[in-house]
Amino acid sequence: MNRKVKLFSVLFAILLSAGSLFAQEEIATEESPWSVGADFVSRYIWRGVNLGGSSPSIQPYMEFDFGSDNHAFTIGAWGAYSISGTQTGQEADLYVSYTVKEMFSLTVTDYFFPDETVGRNKYFNYNMDWDKINSGEKAQTGHVLEAAISFNGTEKIPVSLMFAMNIWGADSQKFKEEAGVMVPQDKIVMSKYLELGYSTEVKGVAIDVFAGMALDNPEIAKGEPTGFYGQEAAGVINLGFTLSKEIKITDNYSLPVFGSLITNPEAENIFMVFGISF
Repeated sequence: MNRKVKLFSVLFAILLSAGSLFAQEEIATEESPWSVGADFVSRYIWRGVNLGGSSPSIQPYMEFDFGSDNHAFTIGAWGAYSISGTQTGQEADLYVSYTVKEMFSLTVTDYFFPDETVGRNKYFNYNMDWDKINSGEKAQTGHVLEAAISFNGTEKIPVSLMFAMNIWGADSQKFKEEAGVMVPQDKIVMSKYLELGYSTEVKGVAIDVFAGMALDNPEIAKGEPTGFYGQEAAGVINLGFTLSKEIKITDNYSLPVFGSLITNPEAENIFMVFGISF
């Protein structure tokens, strides 16, 4: 077995074992620590960027939760799959999250974007050796590892704040000006994103307002490429709101639906998205 695959398997087994230990300390309840579901959305818009083309997207997830209200852990997988056939770039992510008193969370996410037109997507390529990358000996990894810390708000303070940064992988390459020329460096930008949110409810309709900003400022005029979020300058890239409610189907089942109006002021784009959760 590949050493990196073996290491990944061992780490995942350790996390599951830790979950079992925490679960044994909790009072047994009927609620399962496992959850599974999916969203069906008319467009896949992530942080003000269109990642799904003109196609609707099915976005499944699986989670395993353990711990307590004071110290909660989540191990999960999330994906996005366009259904038109013309959008071949898909997404398959893994994440681990730790939450303190339901207020503060630290989340590490491994983003990966497989291409359905390619038989081998090199998922287990974790190469970040710049000598090998620059020489063409081995391609750079397609994974992006992000660390995010957030304040989740409370009933008295319905405001959330999240800061996320790419810490490893296929982030935008860092450039440096040398003799008037922008030269690529053997480093990543470690792209940064900040988002402020506000939540409330009016007559059974949940309202979530959000404003997100890309903090990195590429030197476009000097020949540097656009940033990780496609931005040509630091600025607000994700501004809008989401309305959500549950439509009662039977006495025992309600269907969650939501709609979002999303703008990207930096890119001068606007999107409307409708979704259903299962």
